[in-house]
Amino acid sequence: MQTGQGSDESEGTPAGFARRVMTAVLWRSGSQFAAQMVMWSATFFVIRLLQPADYGLFAMTQSILVLLNLLCGYGFASALIQAKELDPHKVRQVFGLLLLLNGTIALAQLIAAPLAAVYFRQPMVTHMLRVQALIYLATPFIALPSALLARRMDFRREAQVNFAGAIAGALTALTCALCGAGVWTLVAAPIALFWTRAIGMTIAARALVWPSFRFGGMGGTWAFGGAMILSQFLWFVQTQADVAIGGRALVPHDLGLYTTSLFLAQIVTSKFIPPLNDVAFSAYARIQNDRAAVAYGFLKAARIVMLIAAPFCLGLAATAEPMILTVLGAKWAGAVPLVRIVALAMPALAMQILFSPAATALGQPGVQVKVSACGAVIMPVAFLIGILTQGGAIGLASAWAVGAPLLMLATAMLAMPVIGVNARGLIRAVVPGLGAGIVMAVVVAMLDRTFDLGAPAVRLAMLVAVGGTVYAALVLLFARATVVDAVRMVLRR
Repeated sequence: MQTGQGSDESEGTPAGFARRVMTAVLWRSGSQFAAQMVMWSATFFVIRLLQPADYGLFAMTQSILVLLNLLCGYGFASALIQAKELDPHKVRQVFGLLLLLNGTIALAQLIAAPLAAVYFRQPMVTHMLRVQALIYLATPFIALPSALLARRMDFRREAQVNFAGAIAGALTALTCALCGAGVWTLVAAPIALFWTRAIGMTIAARALVWPSFRFGGMGGTWAFGGAMILSQFLWFVQTQADVAIGGRALVPHDLGLYTTSLFLAQIVTSKFIPPLNDVAFSAYARIQNDRAAVAYGFLKAARIVMLIAAPFCLGLAATAEPMILTVLGAKWAGAVPLVRIVALAMPALAMQILFSPAATALGQPGVQVKVSACGAVIMPVAFLIGILTQGGAIGLASAWAVGAPLLMLATAMLAMPVIGVNARGLIRAVVPGLGAGIVMAVVVAMLDRTFDLGAPAVRLAMLVAVGGTVYAALVLLFARATVVDAVRMVLRR
């Protein structure tokens, strides 16, 4: 029998569970950071070699992939995480369903590819989509092992596999770009990444089971997965409306400028917060009967995320010009005003996407459906208005400045009662990071306009140094408790 400190480390105690969550966060977010460093090193090198038009064509095919990916069955796999008891037969059923769904989707994309090319008026889209269908065949061997490892909160093995996948994708991208493959570089790299993950995840989770195609008794899984698919479809409308609208209104060059600007502005919201949400979903599901603990964990996550997202996004807006010229090169100068606008909206999006894992893990996937429905109305309308009133890529970028805050407010109103969080508590959680980030961005912008700081690279380095110093001083003065929480998490305390 363990006593004293040893008992606190038991998984069955709050202290033991908290330590396990912290370990999971560090593995998931830490591995994501390492993998992204590998991918970004390759990505920024490749961006300098390829043309904006290549990224415009790739964005067109991505809108189709994202749409069909809604039917890949990740929601059904997620039901295994949320379920209170895990039935081996249900695991076989989910695997069979994943195989069936993804095989059908791959075939559908092969057949429908020419129609997408007609819509976008780009014949190359046909050939790209047919090759990209290979990604779906890898999905069952990623989704099922990921769900099983997440249920056990074993993110160490997944982290190792993701890092291997990032290396495979980066090496493929670099090789293809240097060989002059052009837009096919963007097609080949994800395929290498997905198949590396599929093989590695299956081995890591020991999840190669015999599939079952008899789907009786899956009522709960169908209900949960169906709600997730519906919410993901609405999410698709929200996130892909810009490309669907811009793909017909803009030439590939301008669309490539916009999508690359969006990629840069969404680095935190699309690359770092989702891994944290993976851990959060698993953790919330394990403590779903303790609403007070869920609310406490949510507010702590909001404080830490805003402490990271606000300075990055607002700092990016303030340093967009020297950053673009230094990192991407002069041919991407047209992206500068787009990055500035979109980056200003990203703190609102960072906050908005934190809500869904908590509400869904509490057995309320309907909240995510309603949130996605709001996004499916707010963002497309904003994009249409932006295109009609301002035109071009600047119209799409401006839509984010209005749509993202509105969507965040709608999400908060729907999710806070379920999670058990009130407006006062939420505001207190986000103000330290957001307030310090705003002051920091204003100081950096004024410095940049007042003084001639020289070449873009020198200018960028000086602005980053000043901004980092100002922000660090502000958070140590006004948000010391949040910094201490973050440090304690890193130290697993």
